[in-house]
Amino acid sequence: MSKTLQLAQQLISRRSLTPLDEGCLALIGARLEAHGFKLEMMRYGNVDNLWARRGSNGPVVCFAGHTDVVPTGPLDQWQSDPFTPTVRDGMLYGRGAADMKGSLAAFVTAVEEFVAAHPVHAGSIALLLTSDEEGVAVDGTVRVVEALQARGEKLDYCIVGEPTSAAKTGDTIKNGRRGSLSGTLTVKGVQGHIAYPHLTRNPIHLAAPAITELAATVWDQGNEYLPPTTWQISNIHGGTGATNVVPGTVEIEFNFRFSTASTTDGLKAEVHTILDKHGLSYDLLWSLAAKPYLTPRGDLVDAVSAAIKQVTGIETELSTSGGTSDGRFIADICPQVIELGPLNATIHKLNECVAVADLDALSEIYRLTLIKLLAE
Repeated sequence: MSKTLQLAQQLISRRSLTPLDEGCLALIGARLEAHGFKLEMMRYGNVDNLWARRGSNGPVVCFAGHTDVVPTGPLDQWQSDPFTPTVRDGMLYGRGAADMKGSLAAFVTAVEEFVAAHPVHAGSIALLLTSDEEGVAVDGTVRVVEALQARGEKLDYCIVGEPTSAAKTGDTIKNGRRGSLSGTLTVKGVQGHIAYPHLTRNPIHLAAPAITELAATVWDQGNEYLPPTTWQISNIHGGTGATNVVPGTVEIEFNFRFSTASTTDGLKAEVHTILDKHGLSYDLLWSLAAKPYLTPRGDLVDAVSAAIKQVTGIETELSTSGGTSDGRFIADICPQVIELGPLNATIHKLNECVAVADLDALSEIYRLTLIKLLAE
């Protein structure tokens, strides 16, 4: 049994449902401490976080991830207990196998192999791990980043172990993510009897032309890596439930998924301009869930791509698709952030699994990346 498989099994056996860690960080920390890492346990609220670092100089290469997992769903639909790691036909089954305890195990074994061969390497190696990524994510990575930022500690390169691969491990890395900006718009009218429309102001009718313009607006053209910004309505609520009453208000919930070609303030200003142009009386509450970030081709992308090619023979593809990740927080203190992990076909599903061979391949990719960034 490989060291990576063995550690992955040990991690999967811990029922670390968000925000519980169930000893995963202690297990990883003990392995890292034995190889010269200084450990800092950072607990915020009911969330456990680990910041581990070996070395005091730059550049700093950080591996980031999470020990928490999502609920299992119906246990009777799993072929084996989700917290009893099981190998069948070359696949490791268990909750978190792909998202992302397999990556965590590969992080650790890659670091161990690298340090054993390069005990006096350049720069520093760090791990930033949390037990609050799958949940509300308010006391996890974001809090650790804030603490590091407060003391002036920065990173140069970061690899987040999210499962990014589509058909074969290493075929896709994420070199950025779109931002997410939501708004709750309440358009005000005058409620009244539907048979006397001259005594009412229907907010749904009033809002319709503005909605049409917002839906047709081209916000930006995107760029080489990120698609153009999109605006979508997710919910509309209006009316009293009666068929003979014009409502007094309508509430419209919408969301921007936006590229680095736009800014939060710019998008907000444009929305307000359109609403004001249509003469609406309204309230608008904004919520920024994630800022966009982007890592163009450069040292980190090149090192990871070369390592993937060396291990798998694949010419990896860069992608910015999908939702958000903790990379959005890390980008505040790190100019180059990418995500690389195993296949994402079974993440959050029943019978989640990862190929045993992919665990060793992933560990080797991480190890070679360290060599290219810190030992060549």
